[in-house]
Amino acid sequence: MSDDAFDLARTYVHLGLGATAVELPEFSWNPQSVMGYLKRFASDRTDGRLVGIVPAKHSWSRWERHVEGEELVLQLTGSSDVVQDLDGEYRTIHLTPGMAMINPRGVWHTSDVHEPGQTLFIAAGRRTEYRPR
Repeated sequence: MSDDAFDLARTYVHLGLGATAVELPEFSWNPQSVMGYLKRFASDRTDGRLVGIVPAKHSWSRWERHVEGEELVLQLTGSSDVVQDLDGEYRTIHLTPGMAMINPRGVWHTSDVHEPGQTLFIAAGRRTEYRPR
């Protein structure tokens, strides 16, 4: 663990068993990095959480769902709609700065960006699935 401040938009954090928090400066969204993350924290099973700030520049071209747990989403800047697919019924949640919402375990969701900004997420670190929009 570093004693220095870090940019959560560049360095993700893993929240694990025993109330641990581990900086992940090497983490990126590529298959090798994701697999390394999953192996490193395999003993945390479904209780591990991945935390980060992601740019919200464009509406998503796919849906995702977190099979192992809920996801907290906090709009830091900009505005967007999170759309949830609840067995074919669509629910839209509008987010502006400071507004948060929870994507339930296993619920497909996507995002429509109205004003580019940044979003903080805390999600189950295992078993995120994707499908085309």
